[in-house]
Amino acid sequence: MSRIKVGDQVIILQGKDRGKVGKVIERIPGKDKLVVEGINIAKRHVRARKRGQDSGIIEREAPLSVSKVMIVCPRCGKRTRIGVRVSGDSLEEREKLRICKKCGEGID
Repeated sequence: MSRIKVGDQVIILQGKDRGKVGKVIERIPGKDKLVVEGINIAKRHVRARKRGQDSGIIEREAPLSVSKVMIVCPRCGKRTRIGVRVSGDSLEEREKLRICKKCGEGID
């Protein structure tokens, strides 16, 4: 289970884009991969399929492994691990909250 959600700010830990910060735009849960805005750009050569359609080289974000990113806490601004705190007393009121392991504040 990945604790990173769409819209979270993440920092890249490995690879050619190490140190860059971006926003998660897509999750691929079956493969444990993420697509991060402006990170891991791949070029794809596209051929024209119909008359009048353009061919060329398209740059787009490629998926990268969840293990290569770490979330950036919106409160303290540091890269951090994510913890889970359960709030509420009764079974109906229980709710899981994601928290920053460095400052202890809620992420959502």
